[in-house]
Amino acid sequence: MVNMIIKFAACCRASGLLVSTSEVLDAVSHIKLISVTDENLFKAALKTNFVKSRRDQGLFDRLYAFFFHEINLDVENMEAEQIQDNGFEKQMADIIENLRDREGEDDIDRAIIDFLSGDPISYLDHITRIRTSEKTNSQVLKSNMDSLSKRLSVMIKLNRMKERVMGPLPDAEEGDGQRLGVRKHIDKRLETARAMLSEDPRPENESIKQVKSKDRGDQSLGEQPFTSFSQEEIEKMRHVIDHLARKLKDIVSRRFRARRKGVIDVKKTLRRAGRYQGIPIEIIFKQRSPRKGKIVVFCDVSGSVWSSARYMLNMLYSLHECFNQIKSFVFVSALMDVTEVFEKNKIDEAIKKVMTHEQIRHQELTDYGETLLQFKKDHMHVLTKKTTLIILGDGRSNYMNPREKILAEMRDKCRRLIWLNPEPERFWYTGDSEMSKYKAYCHEIRPCRNLNQLMEFIEELVL
Repeated sequence: MVNMIIKFAACCRASGLLVSTSEVLDAVSHIKLISVTDENLFKAALKTNFVKSRRDQGLFDRLYAFFFHEINLDVENMEAEQIQDNGFEKQMADIIENLRDREGEDDIDRAIIDFLSGDPISYLDHITRIRTSEKTNSQVLKSNMDSLSKRLSVMIKLNRMKERVMGPLPDAEEGDGQRLGVRKHIDKRLETARAMLSEDPRPENESIKQVKSKDRGDQSLGEQPFTSFSQEEIEKMRHVIDHLARKLKDIVSRRFRARRKGVIDVKKTLRRAGRYQGIPIEIIFKQRSPRKGKIVVFCDVSGSVWSSARYMLNMLYSLHECFNQIKSFVFVSALMDVTEVFEKNKIDEAIKKVMTHEQIRHQELTDYGETLLQFKKDHMHVLTKKTTLIILGDGRSNYMNPREKILAEMRDKCRRLIWLNPEPERFWYTGDSEMSKYKAYCHEIRPCRNLNQLMEFIEELVL
Protein backbone atom coordinates (compact mmCIF):
# COMPACT_ATOMS: atom_id res chain seq x y z
CA MET A 1 0.00 0.00 0.00
CA VAL A 2 2.84 2.41 0.80
CA ASN A 3 4.44 1.78 -2.58
CA MET A 4 1.11 2.40 -4.30
CA ILE A 5 0.66 5.74 -2.53
CA ILE A 6 4.22 6.74 -3.50
CA LYS A 7 3.50 5.87 -7.15
CA PHE A 8 0.23 7.80 -7.02
CA ALA A 9 2.07 10.82 -5.61
CA ALA A 10 4.57 10.54 -8.49
CA CYS A 11 1.67 10.53 -10.97
CA CYS A 12 0.24 13.64 -9.30
CA ARG A 13 3.57 15.44 -9.60
CA ALA A 14 3.94 14.39 -13.24
CA SER A 15 0.49 15.90 -13.96
CA GLY A 16 1.34 19.24 -12.34
CA LEU A 17 -0.23 18.69 -8.90
CA LEU A 18 2.30 19.76 -6.26
CA VAL A 19 2.75 17.07 -3.61
CA SER A 20 5.58 17.31 -1.08
CA THR A 21 7.38 14.47 0.68
CA SER A 22 5.90 15.47 4.04
CA GLU A 23 2.40 15.28 2.56
CA VAL A 24 3.09 11.75 1.32
CA LEU A 25 4.31 10.76 4.80
CA ASP A 26 1.18 12.29 6.37
CA ALA A 27 -1.03 10.40 3.92
CA VAL A 28 0.69 7.10 4.77
CA SER A 29 0.23 7.72 8.49
CA HIS A 30 -3.44 8.60 8.00
CA ILE A 31 -4.08 5.47 5.92
CA LYS A 32 -3.00 3.37 8.90
CA LEU A 33 -5.85 4.83 10.95
CA ILE A 34 -8.64 3.85 8.56
CA SER A 35 -9.88 0.76 6.78
CA VAL A 36 -8.45 0.76 3.24
CA THR A 37 -11.45 -1.27 2.08
CA ASP A 38 -13.62 1.81 2.60
CA GLU A 39 -12.83 3.68 -0.62
CA ASN A 40 -14.55 6.90 0.45
CA LEU A 41 -12.31 7.19 3.52
CA PHE A 42 -9.24 6.16 1.53
CA LYS A 43 -9.88 8.79 -1.16
CA ALA A 44 -10.68 11.46 1.44
CA ALA A 45 -7.40 10.80 3.25
CA LEU A 46 -5.39 11.21 0.04
CA LYS A 47 -7.34 14.30 -1.07
CA THR A 48 -6.92 15.95 2.33
CA ASN A 49 -3.14 15.68 2.06
CA PHE A 50 -2.56 16.14 -1.67
CA VAL A 51 -5.05 18.91 -2.59
CA LYS A 52 -4.23 22.43 -1.45
CA SER A 53 -7.08 24.40 -3.01
CA ARG A 54 -10.52 23.87 -4.49
CA ARG A 55 -9.12 24.65 -7.93
CA ASP A 56 -7.07 21.42 -7.82
CA GLN A 57 -9.91 19.11 -6.79
CA GLY A 58 -10.98 18.30 -10.35
CA LEU A 59 -7.44 17.32 -11.36
CA PHE A 60 -7.08 15.10 -8.27
CA ASP A 61 -10.40 13.34 -8.99
CA ARG A 62 -9.34 12.59 -12.57
CA LEU A 63 -5.95 11.26 -11.46
CA TYR A 64 -7.50 9.14 -8.71
CA ALA A 65 -9.99 7.55 -11.10
CA PHE A 66 -7.25 6.94 -13.64
CA PHE A 67 -4.69 5.44 -11.24
CA PHE A 68 -6.94 3.33 -9.04
CA HIS A 69 -9.76 2.43 -11.46
CA GLU A 70 -8.34 2.42 -14.97
CA ILE A 71 -4.64 1.66 -15.15
CA ASN A 72 -4.84 -1.05 -12.45
CA LEU A 73 -8.11 -2.68 -13.46
CA ASP A 74 -8.10 -6.37 -14.39
CA VAL A 75 -9.41 -7.35 -17.78
CA GLU A 76 -13.13 -7.91 -17.92
CA ASN A 77 -14.70 -11.24 -18.78
CA MET A 78 -11.62 -13.29 -17.79
CA GLU A 79 -11.99 -16.49 -15.83
CA ALA A 80 -10.18 -16.77 -12.49
CA GLU A 81 -8.24 -19.81 -13.68
CA GLN A 82 -6.91 -17.93 -16.68
CA ILE A 83 -5.62 -15.15 -14.43
CA GLN A 84 -4.05 -17.54 -11.97
CA ASP A 85 -2.01 -19.53 -14.50
CA ASN A 86 0.06 -16.40 -15.33
CA GLY A 87 -0.64 -16.84 -19.03
CA PHE A 88 -2.09 -13.37 -19.31
CA GLU A 89 0.83 -11.70 -17.54
CA LYS A 90 3.31 -13.68 -19.63
CA GLN A 91 1.68 -12.63 -22.93
CA MET A 92 1.63 -8.98 -21.81
CA ALA A 93 5.31 -9.16 -20.79
CA ASP A 94 6.24 -10.72 -24.14
CA ILE A 95 4.43 -7.99 -26.09
CA ILE A 96 6.03 -5.20 -24.04
CA GLU A 97 9.47 -6.73 -24.46
CA ASN A 98 8.90 -7.09 -28.20
CA LEU A 99 7.92 -3.42 -28.42
CA ARG A 100 11.04 -2.34 -26.54
CA ASP A 101 13.20 -4.29 -29.00
CA ARG A 102 11.46 -2.91 -32.11
CA GLU A 103 11.09 0.73 -31.12
CA GLY A 104 13.96 3.22 -31.30
CA GLU A 105 15.31 5.59 -28.69
CA ASP A 106 12.43 8.07 -28.97
CA ASP A 107 11.28 9.40 -25.57
CA ILE A 108 7.61 9.36 -26.59
CA ASP A 109 7.77 5.72 -27.71
CA ARG A 110 9.40 4.71 -24.44
CA ALA A 111 6.79 6.66 -22.48
CA ILE A 112 3.93 4.92 -24.33
CA ILE A 113 5.49 1.49 -23.77
CA ASP A 114 5.89 2.25 -20.07
CA PHE A 115 2.25 3.36 -20.00
CA LEU A 116 1.12 0.05 -21.54
CA SER A 117 3.20 -1.86 -19.02
CA GLY A 118 1.46 -0.09 -16.12
CA ASP A 119 3.91 2.76 -15.39
CA PRO A 120 2.18 6.00 -16.49
CA ILE A 121 4.56 8.53 -14.91
CA SER A 122 6.75 9.30 -17.94
CA TYR A 123 3.71 9.56 -20.23
CA LEU A 124 1.91 11.92 -17.82
CA ASP A 125 5.05 14.02 -17.52
CA HIS A 126 5.33 14.27 -21.30
CA ILE A 127 1.75 15.43 -21.94
CA THR A 128 2.01 17.87 -19.01
CA ARG A 129 5.07 19.43 -20.64
CA ILE A 130 3.13 19.73 -23.90
CA ARG A 131 0.29 21.58 -22.15
CA THR A 132 2.51 23.95 -20.20
CA SER A 133 5.17 24.65 -22.82
CA GLU A 134 5.36 28.22 -24.16
CA LYS A 135 6.84 28.94 -27.54
CA THR A 136 8.70 32.17 -26.89
CA ASN A 137 11.67 31.92 -29.23
CA SER A 138 9.78 32.26 -32.50
CA GLN A 139 8.82 35.77 -33.57
CA VAL A 140 7.53 34.65 -36.98
CA LEU A 141 4.97 31.99 -36.05
CA LYS A 142 2.87 33.03 -33.06
CA SER A 143 -0.07 30.66 -33.53
CA ASN A 144 -1.22 27.97 -31.14
CA MET A 145 -0.27 25.24 -33.63
CA ASP A 146 2.89 24.30 -31.73
CA SER A 147 1.10 22.42 -28.91
CA LEU A 148 -1.42 21.00 -31.39
CA SER A 149 1.34 19.63 -33.59
CA LYS A 150 3.03 18.03 -30.56
CA ARG A 151 -0.22 16.38 -29.54
CA LEU A 152 -0.75 15.19 -33.10
CA SER A 153 2.69 13.58 -33.16
CA VAL A 154 1.90 11.69 -29.94
CA MET A 155 -1.48 10.62 -31.35
CA ILE A 156 0.23 9.27 -34.48
CA LYS A 157 2.65 7.27 -32.34
CA LEU A 158 -0.25 5.87 -30.31
CA ASN A 159 -2.01 4.73 -33.48
CA ARG A 160 1.20 3.23 -34.85
CA MET A 161 1.82 1.47 -31.55
CA LYS A 162 -1.65 -0.06 -31.70
CA GLU A 163 -0.99 -1.38 -35.21
CA ARG A 164 2.29 -2.92 -34.11
CA VAL A 165 0.76 -4.49 -31.03
CA MET A 166 -2.37 -5.80 -32.72
CA GLY A 167 -0.70 -6.79 -35.99
CA PRO A 168 1.19 -9.88 -34.82
CA LEU A 169 -1.60 -10.88 -32.43
CA PRO A 170 -3.93 -13.36 -34.16
CA ASP A 171 -7.66 -12.97 -33.92
CA ALA A 172 -9.09 -14.57 -30.83
CA GLU A 173 -10.40 -18.01 -31.47
CA GLU A 174 -13.61 -19.27 -29.92
CA GLY A 175 -12.98 -20.08 -26.28
CA ASP A 176 -9.55 -18.42 -26.25
CA GLY A 177 -10.39 -15.96 -23.46
CA GLN A 178 -6.75 -15.26 -22.70
CA ARG A 179 -5.97 -13.69 -26.08
CA LEU A 180 -9.25 -11.83 -25.99
CA GLY A 181 -8.29 -10.48 -22.59
CA VAL A 182 -4.88 -9.27 -23.83
CA ARG A 183 -6.52 -7.50 -26.77
CA LYS A 184 -9.09 -5.79 -24.56
CA HIS A 185 -6.46 -4.82 -22.03
CA ILE A 186 -4.22 -3.14 -24.62
CA ASP A 187 -7.18 -1.46 -26.30
CA LYS A 188 -8.36 -0.06 -22.98
CA ARG A 189 -4.98 1.37 -22.06
CA LEU A 190 -4.46 2.91 -25.49
CA GLU A 191 -7.91 4.51 -25.33
CA THR A 192 -7.08 5.87 -21.89
CA ALA A 193 -3.81 7.31 -23.24
CA ARG A 194 -5.70 8.98 -26.13
CA ALA A 195 -8.30 10.43 -23.77
CA MET A 196 -5.65 11.89 -21.47
CA LEU A 197 -3.85 13.41 -24.45
CA SER A 198 -7.02 14.94 -25.91
CA GLU A 199 -8.43 16.52 -22.77
CA ASP A 200 -7.32 19.98 -21.74
CA PRO A 201 -7.75 20.05 -17.96
CA ARG A 202 -8.23 23.49 -16.48
CA PRO A 203 -8.37 24.35 -12.78
CA GLU A 204 -11.77 24.22 -11.13
CA ASN A 205 -13.30 27.69 -10.88
CA GLU A 206 -16.66 27.06 -9.23
CA SER A 207 -16.43 30.29 -7.23
CA ILE A 208 -16.27 32.49 -10.32
CA LYS A 209 -18.81 35.30 -10.33
CA GLN A 210 -20.48 35.46 -13.73
CA VAL A 211 -22.85 38.38 -14.12
CA LYS A 212 -25.56 37.92 -16.73
CA SER A 213 -26.91 40.81 -18.77
CA LYS A 214 -30.58 41.69 -18.34
CA ASP A 215 -32.65 42.66 -21.34
CA ARG A 216 -34.80 45.50 -20.06
CA GLY A 217 -36.57 45.98 -23.39
CA ASP A 218 -36.11 49.74 -23.57
CA GLN A 219 -33.97 51.92 -25.82
CA SER A 220 -32.85 54.50 -23.27
CA LEU A 221 -29.36 55.91 -23.37
CA GLY A 222 -28.22 53.55 -20.63
CA GLU A 223 -29.34 50.47 -22.55
CA GLN A 224 -27.95 51.36 -25.97
CA PRO A 225 -24.72 49.60 -27.00
CA PHE A 226 -21.69 51.89 -26.98
CA THR A 227 -21.05 51.11 -30.65
CA SER A 228 -24.40 52.59 -31.74
CA PHE A 229 -23.94 56.11 -30.29
CA SER A 230 -24.22 59.11 -32.55
CA GLN A 231 -22.08 62.20 -31.99
CA GLU A 232 -24.94 63.93 -30.18
CA GLU A 233 -25.42 60.92 -27.89
CA ILE A 234 -21.67 60.84 -27.17
CA GLU A 235 -21.85 64.44 -25.91
CA LYS A 236 -24.88 63.57 -23.78
CA MET A 237 -23.03 60.53 -22.44
CA ARG A 238 -20.16 62.71 -21.20
CA HIS A 239 -22.55 64.80 -19.09
CA VAL A 240 -24.19 61.65 -17.68
CA ILE A 241 -20.81 60.18 -16.74
CA ASP A 242 -19.72 63.44 -15.03
CA HIS A 243 -22.96 63.53 -13.02
CA LEU A 244 -22.65 59.89 -11.97
CA ALA A 245 -18.99 60.33 -11.04
CA ARG A 246 -19.84 63.26 -8.74
CA LYS A 247 -22.65 61.22 -7.18
CA LEU A 248 -20.32 58.29 -6.42
CA LYS A 249 -17.69 60.61 -4.93
CA ASP A 250 -20.32 62.06 -2.57
CA ILE A 251 -21.44 58.59 -1.52
CA VAL A 252 -17.86 57.53 -0.77
CA SER A 253 -17.15 60.66 1.27
CA ARG A 254 -20.36 60.27 3.34
CA ARG A 255 -19.74 56.61 4.15
CA PHE A 256 -16.86 57.44 6.53
CA ARG A 257 -18.22 60.54 8.26
CA ALA A 258 -20.41 58.76 10.79
CA ARG A 259 -18.28 57.97 13.83
CA ARG A 260 -20.68 56.11 16.12
CA LYS A 261 -21.35 53.30 13.65
CA GLY A 262 -19.66 50.12 12.65
CA VAL A 263 -17.68 47.57 14.66
CA ILE A 264 -16.94 48.13 18.35
CA ASP A 265 -13.25 48.50 19.22
CA VAL A 266 -13.16 46.11 22.21
CA LYS A 267 -9.59 46.92 23.30
CA LYS A 268 -10.11 50.71 23.41
CA THR A 269 -13.54 50.33 25.01
CA LEU A 270 -12.16 48.19 27.87
CA ARG A 271 -9.17 50.49 28.29
CA ARG A 272 -11.49 53.51 28.56
CA ALA A 273 -13.68 51.58 31.03
CA GLY A 274 -10.76 51.67 33.49
CA ARG A 275 -11.74 55.25 34.26
CA TYR A 276 -15.19 54.09 35.42
CA GLN A 277 -14.23 51.12 37.62
CA GLY A 278 -14.43 48.68 34.70
CA ILE A 279 -17.90 49.70 33.56
CA PRO A 280 -17.98 50.31 29.76
CA ILE A 281 -19.84 53.60 29.87
CA GLU A 282 -18.15 54.95 26.72
CA ILE A 283 -18.41 52.74 23.65
CA ILE A 284 -15.63 53.34 21.13
CA PHE A 285 -16.04 52.26 17.54
CA LYS A 286 -13.33 51.36 15.09
CA GLN A 287 -12.44 54.25 12.83
CA ARG A 288 -11.96 52.69 9.44
CA SER A 289 -10.21 54.67 6.79
CA PRO A 290 -11.61 54.47 3.26
CA ARG A 291 -10.50 51.30 1.51
CA LYS A 292 -8.79 52.54 -1.59
CA GLY A 293 -7.68 49.86 -3.96
CA LYS A 294 -5.03 49.85 -6.64
CA ILE A 295 -6.47 49.40 -10.13
CA VAL A 296 -4.66 48.02 -13.16
CA VAL A 297 -6.64 48.29 -16.39
CA PHE A 298 -5.85 46.16 -19.41
CA CYS A 299 -7.82 47.37 -22.47
CA ASP A 300 -8.19 45.97 -25.96
CA VAL A 301 -8.54 48.99 -28.27
CA SER A 302 -9.20 47.14 -31.51
CA GLY A 303 -12.38 47.86 -33.44
CA SER A 304 -15.62 48.01 -31.47
CA VAL A 305 -13.95 47.09 -28.17
CA TRP A 306 -12.50 50.59 -27.93
CA SER A 307 -16.02 52.02 -27.68
CA SER A 308 -16.41 50.35 -24.30
CA ALA A 309 -12.79 50.91 -23.23
CA ARG A 310 -12.93 54.68 -23.67
CA TYR A 311 -15.97 55.04 -21.40
CA MET A 312 -14.56 52.78 -18.72
CA LEU A 313 -11.26 54.71 -18.68
CA ASN A 314 -13.30 57.91 -18.55
CA MET A 315 -15.19 56.65 -15.49
CA LEU A 316 -12.11 55.34 -13.67
CA TYR A 317 -10.11 58.53 -14.09
CA SER A 318 -13.14 60.63 -13.11
CA LEU A 319 -13.12 58.66 -9.85
CA HIS A 320 -9.35 58.64 -9.36
CA GLU A 321 -9.79 60.06 -5.83
CA CYS A 322 -11.51 56.80 -4.83
CA PHE A 323 -8.42 54.71 -5.68
CA ASN A 324 -4.83 54.72 -4.49
CA GLN A 325 -3.48 54.33 -7.99
CA ILE A 326 -4.69 53.58 -11.51
CA LYS A 327 -2.36 52.11 -14.11
CA SER A 328 -3.66 51.74 -17.65
CA PHE A 329 -2.44 49.57 -20.52
CA VAL A 330 -3.89 49.39 -24.01
CA PHE A 331 -3.07 46.93 -26.77
CA VAL A 332 -3.90 45.53 -30.17
CA SER A 333 -0.91 43.35 -30.96
CA ALA A 334 1.57 45.21 -28.73
CA LEU A 335 1.22 46.58 -25.20
CA MET A 336 1.44 50.28 -24.35
CA ASP A 337 1.44 51.93 -20.93
CA VAL A 338 -0.87 54.98 -21.15
CA THR A 339 -0.97 55.88 -17.44
CA GLU A 340 0.97 59.13 -17.87
CA VAL A 341 -1.14 60.16 -20.85
CA PHE A 342 -4.29 60.09 -18.71
CA GLU A 343 -2.61 61.65 -15.68
CA LYS A 344 -1.14 64.64 -17.58
CA ASN A 345 -4.07 65.40 -19.90
CA LYS A 346 -7.78 65.87 -19.66
CA ILE A 347 -9.72 62.73 -20.37
CA ASP A 348 -11.00 63.66 -23.83
CA GLU A 349 -7.58 64.86 -24.93
CA ALA A 350 -5.93 61.74 -23.49
CA ILE A 351 -8.31 59.51 -25.44
CA LYS A 352 -7.45 61.31 -28.68
CA LYS A 353 -3.71 60.94 -28.03
CA VAL A 354 -4.08 57.22 -27.34
CA MET A 355 -6.11 56.66 -30.48
CA THR A 356 -3.59 58.46 -32.69
CA HIS A 357 -0.42 57.18 -31.04
CA GLU A 358 1.97 55.51 -33.48
CA GLN A 359 2.64 52.60 -31.11
CA ILE A 360 -1.01 51.49 -31.35
CA ARG A 361 -1.14 49.69 -34.69
CA HIS A 362 -4.87 49.33 -35.33
CA GLN A 363 -4.34 47.63 -38.70
CA GLU A 364 -2.73 44.56 -37.11
CA LEU A 365 -4.52 41.48 -35.79
CA THR A 366 -5.30 41.33 -32.09
CA ASP A 367 -2.93 38.99 -30.25
CA TYR A 368 -3.81 38.43 -26.58
CA GLY A 369 -1.08 35.85 -26.07
CA GLU A 370 1.74 38.13 -27.24
CA THR A 371 0.32 40.97 -25.16
CA LEU A 372 0.20 38.84 -22.02
CA LEU A 373 3.76 37.69 -22.68
CA GLN A 374 4.95 41.30 -23.02
CA PHE A 375 3.16 42.25 -19.79
CA LYS A 376 4.84 39.36 -17.99
CA LYS A 377 8.28 40.46 -19.18
CA ASP A 378 7.98 44.19 -18.50
CA HIS A 379 5.14 44.99 -16.09
CA MET A 380 4.36 42.00 -13.87
CA HIS A 381 5.79 43.88 -10.88
CA VAL A 382 2.83 46.30 -10.85
CA LEU A 383 0.53 43.53 -9.59
CA THR A 384 0.27 43.07 -5.82
CA LYS A 385 -2.21 41.51 -3.43
CA LYS A 386 -3.92 44.93 -3.18
CA THR A 387 -4.42 45.16 -6.94
CA THR A 388 -7.67 44.67 -8.79
CA LEU A 389 -6.85 43.72 -12.37
CA ILE A 390 -9.55 44.65 -14.91
CA ILE A 391 -9.30 43.26 -18.43
CA LEU A 392 -11.67 44.70 -21.00
CA GLY A 393 -11.74 42.78 -24.27
CA ASP A 394 -13.63 40.28 -26.36
CA GLY A 395 -10.97 37.56 -25.95
CA ARG A 396 -10.66 37.07 -29.73
CA SER A 397 -7.02 36.32 -30.47
CA ASN A 398 -7.30 35.41 -34.18
CA TYR A 399 -6.27 31.80 -33.46
CA MET A 400 -2.92 32.94 -32.02
CA ASN A 401 -1.43 31.21 -28.98
CA PRO A 402 -3.63 32.42 -26.06
CA ARG A 403 -0.93 31.78 -23.38
CA GLU A 404 -3.58 31.38 -20.71
CA LYS A 405 -0.96 30.15 -18.23
CA ILE A 406 0.38 33.71 -18.01
CA LEU A 407 -3.11 34.84 -16.99
CA ALA A 408 -2.95 32.21 -14.23
CA GLU A 409 0.28 33.81 -12.96
CA MET A 410 -1.35 37.23 -13.05
CA ARG A 411 -4.30 35.91 -11.04
CA ASP A 412 -1.96 34.54 -8.36
CA LYS A 413 -0.25 37.91 -7.95
CA CYS A 414 -3.32 40.16 -7.66
CA ARG A 415 -6.31 40.45 -5.34
CA ARG A 416 -9.02 40.11 -7.99
CA LEU A 417 -9.07 39.52 -11.73
CA ILE A 418 -12.20 40.78 -13.48
CA TRP A 419 -12.89 40.32 -17.19
CA LEU A 420 -15.34 42.69 -18.90
CA ASN A 421 -16.54 41.53 -22.31
CA PRO A 422 -18.28 44.02 -24.63
CA GLU A 423 -19.66 41.26 -26.86
CA PRO A 424 -23.12 39.70 -26.41
CA GLU A 425 -22.82 36.59 -24.26
CA ARG A 426 -24.05 34.27 -27.01
CA PHE A 427 -20.84 34.99 -28.97
CA TRP A 428 -18.34 34.58 -26.10
CA TYR A 429 -17.32 31.01 -26.89
CA THR A 430 -17.59 30.99 -30.68
CA GLY A 431 -15.03 31.25 -33.48
CA ASP A 432 -11.60 32.51 -32.45
CA SER A 433 -12.75 33.52 -28.96
CA GLU A 434 -10.53 32.20 -26.15
CA MET A 435 -12.98 33.08 -23.35
CA SER A 436 -13.46 29.41 -22.48
CA LYS A 437 -9.73 29.22 -21.60
CA TYR A 438 -9.41 32.64 -19.95
CA LYS A 439 -12.57 32.13 -17.88
CA ALA A 440 -10.89 29.45 -15.76
CA TYR A 441 -8.43 32.01 -14.35
CA CYS A 442 -10.81 34.92 -13.61
CA HIS A 443 -12.50 35.75 -10.34
CA GLU A 444 -15.36 37.43 -12.18
CA ILE A 445 -16.58 37.83 -15.75
CA ARG A 446 -19.38 40.12 -16.83
CA PRO A 447 -20.75 41.89 -19.92
CA CYS A 448 -19.96 45.55 -20.52
CA ARG A 449 -21.87 46.71 -23.59
CA ASN A 450 -23.78 49.76 -22.33
CA LEU A 451 -23.77 52.45 -19.68
CA ASN A 452 -26.03 50.60 -17.23
CA GLN A 453 -23.75 47.56 -17.18
CA LEU A 454 -20.66 49.77 -16.84
CA MET A 455 -22.18 51.81 -14.01
CA GLU A 456 -23.30 48.69 -12.14
CA PHE A 457 -19.72 47.40 -12.26
CA ILE A 458 -18.16 50.74 -11.24
CA GLU A 459 -20.51 51.07 -8.27
CA GLU A 460 -19.55 47.59 -7.01
CA LEU A 461 -15.88 48.40 -7.55
CA VAL A 462 -16.00 51.70 -5.63
CA LEU A 463 -18.55 50.94 -2.93
